[in-house]
Amino acid sequence: MITLDAADPTPPYEQVREQIASLIRSGGLPGGHRLPAIRQLAADLRVAPGTIGRAYRSLETDGLVETSRSGGTKVRAGNAVSERVYKKAAAFLDSLGDEPVALEDLLATLTALWPERGQLLPQGRKAAGQKA
Repeated sequence: MITLDAADPTPPYEQVREQIASLIRSGGLPGGHRLPAIRQLAADLRVAPGTIGRAYRSLETDGLVETSRSGGTKVRAGNAVSERVYKKAAAFLDSLGDEPVALEDLLATLTALWPERGQLLPQGRKAAGQKA
């Protein structure tokens, strides 16, 4: 479920884009899943249709969704991490226990460590969301 936080300084279209991208990458929205129509999601979230359109266009640019006149906007297959990686990520988070850490700090740490672990990706393959 997509929600907007009015107190968040992140623009609404970016909040929508981030949430949908996260759902796709985690496998919460599988390949072929049809996203709500722009007007419907805009009405549900009480935002202008252009806000949702902008989020969908950004997701399409990132290769996460594809849009057609007849089929609407659908999740592209192959963007989710494997179930094995998902379970390992969940186990990692569980291992933190009650260690107080902000998501931004955890992501920054992982980003800093990532170059040391480049062998995790096959030669020439980019991680989801990484520019070519």
